[in-house]
Amino acid sequence: MSGYSQERLMQVLLAPQVSEKATQIADKHEQIVFKVASDATKPEVKAAVELLFKVEVKSVQVLNVKGKDKRFGKTIGRRKGWKKAFVCLKPGQEINFAAGE
Repeated sequence: MSGYSQERLMQVLLAPQVSEKATQIADKHEQIVFKVASDATKPEVKAAVELLFKVEVKSVQVLNVKGKDKRFGKTIGRRKGWKKAFVCLKPGQEINFAAGE
């Protein structure tokens, strides 16, 4: 398959990102949005999606989401930043999360 260990690929994808924006992107651009490990690379994300969902990936775009500043009374804290991946599938490919595999 690829030069990555199966154990590592299982840790790359954390969760699908389900939101109105992610749903619009899925409909308009045939992309699926995932929350991924902060140290994940594009080739790792591609290999992980192909391994877990048995689909062919056309391209991957990644984005670092900055953590927000939050206040609790006088105390100011900061949420952790995280990484988001937009996975574009080849034509005819589909991932259905509703049909629990």
